[in-house]
Amino acid sequence: MRLFVAVNPPSEAVQELVDAAAPVRELPGAERLRWSGIEGWHLTLAFLGEVPVTDVPELEAVLARTAGEHGAHRLRLAGAGTFGDRVLWAGVDGEVWALRRLAEAVRGAVGDVGIETDQYGFHPHLTLARAGSSRGRRRAEQRVAASELQHLAAGLDGFRGLEWEAAEIHLMHSETGFGPSRYRSLGAWPLAHWEAS
Repeated sequence: MRLFVAVNPPSEAVQELVDAAAPVRELPGAERLRWSGIEGWHLTLAFLGEVPVTDVPELEAVLARTAGEHGAHRLRLAGAGTFGDRVLWAGVDGEVWALRRLAEAVRGAVGDVGIETDQYGFHPHLTLARAGSSRGRRRAEQRVAASELQHLAAGLDGFRGLEWEAAEIHLMHSETGFGPSRYRSLGAWPLAHWEAS
C-alpha cells in the first residue's frame, strides 16, 4: 500500500484556498499545469511509500502513540511558493514549529518500526499544481518555466486564510492507476489537548 502521514486542513480552510486560487488558475501558464484536486490537499508529515499490509497494525500503533505525545496547534494556509519549475504550493503559517516537531516525531516513530520515509527535509506546504516533465518528447512550448511558476505563486502572495486547529494526524492511502491519484484516510489519531496549569 502506498502510504503517507498527514494533517488534513478542515473544509472551510480548503474552500478559502479554492476561492483564492481561482484567479491564479486563469493566469497565463496555469493551463499547462496539472492542478491537484482538493481531495488531495493535505500537509504531508512523512511519505512512507509502499508498505506491506502486514505492517499497517504496528504502524497504526506507533502513530497513535506519537499523536498522543504532541499537542494540537493552530495553523493557517497562507502565501505560496514553488519548488523550481516543478511544483506550485500554498504555504502554512501559525504554530509551524509544532508542525515541524510533529513531523520529526512521526518520521522517527515510523523509522523505529523499520519503515523508511522519503529523504527530503520537511517543508510544510500543500501542493496546488505540478508541471509536466521537461524530459522526453514534451514540446518546449508546453513546458512551464520556473519564472512562470513564480508569477503564479505571486498571485497568492496576499492570501492568509482563517486560523484552524491541527487536531489529528491521518494515515493516508494513495491509490494510483488510471487518472489522478485517489486518497483515503485509513485511520486518524487525535493530538493531545493539555489543560493549562
